[in-house]
Amino acid sequence: MKKIFKLDFSNFKGDMLGGITAGIVALPLALAFGVSSGLGPSAGLYGAIFVGFFAALFGGTNTQISGPTAPMTAVSMVVIAGIIAAFDGDVTNALPAILTIFLLAGLMQIGLGLIGLGKYIKYIPYPVVSGFMTAIGVIILLTQILPSLGYYPKEDVEYVNQFKPHAEEIILDNILKDEMDEGILVLEDFKETIDRAENITSAQVLKESQTLASKEASGVLGAIKVMPRAIKNIVWLEFLLALGTIIIIYGFKRITKVVPSTLVALIVMSGIAYGFGLDYRPIEKIPSGLPLPNFKIFTEFRLSSISPYIFTALTLALLGAIDSLLTSVVADNMTKTKHKPNKELIGQGIGNSVAAIFGGIPGAGATIRTVVNINGGGKTKLSGMMAGVLLMIVLLALGPIASQIPAAVLAGILITVGIGVMDYKGLKAIPYMPRPEVIIMIVVLVLSSVWNLVFAVGIGLVIASLMFMKQIGDLTADSSNIKAISKEDDWPDEIDFPENFKCKVFIKHIAGPLFFGSTSEFQQLIRQIPHEASVIIIRMGKMPYMDQSGLYAMEDILVELVKNGKKILLVDTMEQPRYMLERIDIIPDLIPEEHLFDNFQDCVRWVSKNVKVDDAIVC
Repeated sequence: MKKIFKLDFSNFKGDMLGGITAGIVALPLALAFGVSSGLGPSAGLYGAIFVGFFAALFGGTNTQISGPTAPMTAVSMVVIAGIIAAFDGDVTNALPAILTIFLLAGLMQIGLGLIGLGKYIKYIPYPVVSGFMTAIGVIILLTQILPSLGYYPKEDVEYVNQFKPHAEEIILDNILKDEMDEGILVLEDFKETIDRAENITSAQVLKESQTLASKEASGVLGAIKVMPRAIKNIVWLEFLLALGTIIIIYGFKRITKVVPSTLVALIVMSGIAYGFGLDYRPIEKIPSGLPLPNFKIFTEFRLSSISPYIFTALTLALLGAIDSLLTSVVADNMTKTKHKPNKELIGQGIGNSVAAIFGGIPGAGATIRTVVNINGGGKTKLSGMMAGVLLMIVLLALGPIASQIPAAVLAGILITVGIGVMDYKGLKAIPYMPRPEVIIMIVVLVLSSVWNLVFAVGIGLVIASLMFMKQIGDLTADSSNIKAISKEDDWPDEIDFPENFKCKVFIKHIAGPLFFGSTSEFQQLIRQIPHEASVIIIRMGKMPYMDQSGLYAMEDILVELVKNGKKILLVDTMEQPRYMLERIDIIPDLIPEEHLFDNFQDCVRWVSKNVKVDDAIVC
């Protein structure tokens, strides 16, 4: 009843408690995902604040809590690492291009909602989702082992020095490119090139070497490559902080689930490290004060900087849509309500767009946080908005304190996230799943883990679609008999078909659609027609649909049959197939109107009048 600006305040106390509880759960994860993304803890916190608030305000699921999630962060890492490398490791210069991609992903989500795509997300095959989610877990788990051991590749002097020759080569190559762009590169005189090369400092070479080292050690394969060095150079204090965090997260859950174990681990391990004055590595400093919009997104916009990542932005948009709508289904089941999928996509898109403008990483509906909100009493949009407000208060009041959190503690939290996000249900079902689905899941899992998340999902969808089409084609072909008429194959109205016509008349049944997946079986028709048959009856009463491939396959066969002097009779041709046949003039140029029949009895009468048979022929 109490509604202000379409917000329902009738459950204010429950929404406040649910939102605060969800915000507390979100805090350590937001910081951890920010660090994992490469933009720092503040980016994760900004993402949780703005995505959480605006997705709740404009979304279509009343109890949903949104913010950075493991899948969204894993894909964001790809964007961030690639663009930072393109800007020679300079995060500040790369930031506008990175945020532009995130903004574009948000706008795409709004577009997906406006065109009504929300209801189609459910058709993405489970093996693709399962393989992707398990890959996300593998990526987070393996990449966070390095910081949990206190190892950072760009700070390993011996490792970085290996890249100095390559770094010098890249710097010199950039000098030549700059001279070419300036129009001063002359093959006969390299004086300017030599002068610029002599001004290269050791600091420049070191910075480029560190960028190359970080790039080489990034991702799953990179982490595996440098793992021996990480173990050799382990920092025991960082390792113990991460290990203690993991133990508390899993152990505290056995005591009670009322208080989030991640928050307990964060407070306890950070308190020990800071209180005892240990020489640990803290996270990056979180800026104090209100977050400000980054207008360089618009003033320094360069299409060339973001064009390689437009498909990645679309993947972020689709992934966020899937993640959010799956969480919406969970919320519906718990609250016995019905979410609005397209409105939810618009809300998520607005949240991600605003977050990008303020420097936050993208997010989506978060299942665990949503469940916590509902169990805490949240029932309306106010609960999600309250979670965002709480995180803003934490940012303003506790930013300097949060900056003292050990990096190893957040690495430990992320390791538990990586373990938890894997799809164990899908992995356990591998021995019992159909082989094609197992192949899809493993392909997506492997390619996502060691190559590219974006392309892996695309390849998985293509393979799943091809396998589905093959199965449908096989089923359609099995249901369509390509045989001459016989007693056991008769349709009910063919039982009394005159015996003396069976050598002269061949009957073809088409059951099911004639499309690209079933044309190969249909094309065998000519080979099975008896030589003495002069009339071909094609019964199309059970063929509701014909695509372009099926149309041309039929045209080829009909042309060949007419060329060989056969008469073609079509029986009970349905509306869509007839339209297709008329569109390329098979009707009436190849098959005249008088050879089309509405039912089999009319066709039999035509045969009786127009087909002469030799009673001496024995079939």
